[in-house]
Amino acid sequence: MIPDSVRDDFPILSRAIGKKPLVYLDNAATTQKPRAMIDTVSRFYEFENANIHRGVHYLSMNATDAHDRARERIARAIGAPDPRGIVFVRGTTEAINLVAAGLAEEIGPGDEIVLTLLEHHANVVPWQLLAQRRGAVLRFAPVTDAGRIDVEGFRGCFSDRTKIAAFTAVSNALGTITPAAELTRIAKERGATVLIDGAQAVPHGRVDVAGLGCDFFAFSGHKVFGPDGIGVLWGHRERLDAMPPYQGGGDMIERVSVEGSTFRQAPERFEAGTPNISGAIGLAAAFDYLEGLGLEALAARERALLDYATERIGGIPGVRLLGPDDTREKVGVLSFTMDSAHPHDIGTILDTEGIAIRAGHHCAQPLMDRLGLAGTARASFAFYNTIEEVDRLAEGILKVKRFFD
Repeated sequence: MIPDSVRDDFPILSRAIGKKPLVYLDNAATTQKPRAMIDTVSRFYEFENANIHRGVHYLSMNATDAHDRARERIARAIGAPDPRGIVFVRGTTEAINLVAAGLAEEIGPGDEIVLTLLEHHANVVPWQLLAQRRGAVLRFAPVTDAGRIDVEGFRGCFSDRTKIAAFTAVSNALGTITPAAELTRIAKERGATVLIDGAQAVPHGRVDVAGLGCDFFAFSGHKVFGPDGIGVLWGHRERLDAMPPYQGGGDMIERVSVEGSTFRQAPERFEAGTPNISGAIGLAAAFDYLEGLGLEALAARERALLDYATERIGGIPGVRLLGPDDTREKVGVLSFTMDSAHPHDIGTILDTEGIAIRAGHHCAQPLMDRLGLAGTARASFAFYNTIEEVDRLAEGILKVKRFFD
């Protein structure tokens, strides 16, 4: 069991917003950072800072070793069989753009790319750009009124021209857990390359990329209690090595001459220039921290918060909860609307109570269009939240209701 005292590990949670204690319920946008991770990054800059792969002095070699260990640590955390399948990027968005660029030459006019209506814009726009450049066709698998992917509808999107399928493991807007392994099997049966957006999956439980069966998997460090500006693309080595470089520059080359250049294999061929060394080290420290607490215990605490919040908030007259009714089909996201108030008004009034939520379309406008909504208010939980904070959220919503009714 995770005690409430775990909050002491997160310095920002002790602050106030105005005169109100902070209630941070915007974890799907970004998570707060444990002191253990912050201290690791600070220690690197204070005592260990140097560039990697280019120096023969102690600091450079030490930083190189730390960066290499971080790659190995993160591979273990997501069940990657080979650390060299881990490519460090800025985040999920860059990872998906990298894959879209790398697969461009495999796509021709009339070829098809299958997405779903549940996707974040980061898993829509790169494929739209690719389709426009190459004359390909996008097909969007439907979702139900409850925000689940229609599996048979997904299956029906495939044809002999389907080359790529890209879908989320967990919806950022609704918290819906998708049947990612089943969707992958369907896509692979039709010969498609599969990318999974794991940005919202990795923070909420154990991930096994090898078990999922996908070709590529992407996530962001800042959503999993790690630093900003660091993310991971995992891919099968043979797929990565077959793709052209995404950017050119130092450290991704074997040799440069006036006649041309030759490139290293993955992951270095996709890591041009000085990498985010401290970010990689900090992300590894975040995984150490989480696994030290126990991933199953963290998930159980989050589930208890979501169950309580669903009952407490869902019982308020005029509040409509979005997404699956069964909380076992969701992570800790409570997306809702109110009959009497716009989501932005809800968020603004809650902010006066020191409660941080997200309001809007959550970078998921195709999903909002499907649900007939301009946006929702979204409270998203992490293991450091408490039952008392859920009660404060409910009281805040009642204040909104009194103001607008």
